[in-house]
Amino acid sequence: MHSIYQYQEFISNYLTEQSKIKSLKEPKNLYDPINYILADGGKRMRPTLTLMTAEVFDTDYKKALPAALAVEVFHNFSLVHDDIMDDAPLRRGKETVHEKWNVNTGILSGDAMLILAYQYFEKYEPHVFKDLAKLFSKTALEVCEGQQYDVDFETRDDVTIVEYLKMIEYKTAVLIAAAMKMGAILAETTPENANLIYDFGLNLGLAFQLQDDFLDAFGDPETFGKQVGGDIIENKKTYLYLKAVAFANDSEREQLLHLFSIQPTDNEEKINSVKSIFNQTGASEATQKAIQEYTLKAFETLKKISIDNEKKEILRSFGENLMGRKV
Repeated sequence: MHSIYQYQEFISNYLTEQSKIKSLKEPKNLYDPINYILADGGKRMRPTLTLMTAEVFDTDYKKALPAALAVEVFHNFSLVHDDIMDDAPLRRGKETVHEKWNVNTGILSGDAMLILAYQYFEKYEPHVFKDLAKLFSKTALEVCEGQQYDVDFETRDDVTIVEYLKMIEYKTAVLIAAAMKMGAILAETTPENANLIYDFGLNLGLAFQLQDDFLDAFGDPETFGKQVGGDIIENKKTYLYLKAVAFANDSEREQLLHLFSIQPTDNEEKINSVKSIFNQTGASEATQKAIQEYTLKAFETLKKISIDNEKKEILRSFGENLMGRKV
């Protein structure tokens, strides 16, 4: 087994090799934005999980590199399109693709990334390709469904916690789960192990998204990389918001509903007012508790996987670090 840092290096090196090939292609305005968003890095959590899972099930990480890169390319494709839909100015502290180029270029380059992601599966034997492509297609469609739920929720005042959790499961958690299951498929472990590692990743993904929602409101702008308060500006019905509505008194609820019905010129004032309500109602604390609960649920699943305890501890450590992240 390697360290998280080493897996990230392996992915970066492989990505650099692949980018050199794409950099020779024309038209530049299609491929330059792709190289831009991929080179920007981020944590590369999802492809790291693919490499890690392959080694957890006793397979050389090198075999998993194409599948890992497929996951990374797809994830970044979804970010390019999400940023357009959210009109987000920043991604990882830098200009978003549609801001640096334009919306049309962002859409087209994103489309190309989705196709490129599928091409990486062609490097595998037919039976492995079939299983990877089947999982990937299912996951990609769920991610699109999750994004649509997210958009729909912006104009609804009756979103429930159950609906919200389904949305983040599809939009975020399923890709983390699939990234891990791909490593298991490549290792050709038992179906039971593959399904359990998927469930582990799914719960970890739910914890991750809840943490992301929390950091969107309460993260440090210097380390978070995105615009802090972006979800509040966009009137998104996050877990924080839904818990605040549930816990608020009449006055707090009325104020919160009003704030989420307007687009003021002074976003900072709106953000600060909403954050105060999140804290006053106990929504902030409830969200942090939910993050912990989903992480612990992932750890319970981990106990059932047929791998040695040393490898279970590696996966557990990854989950603990994820739960305590600041970025």
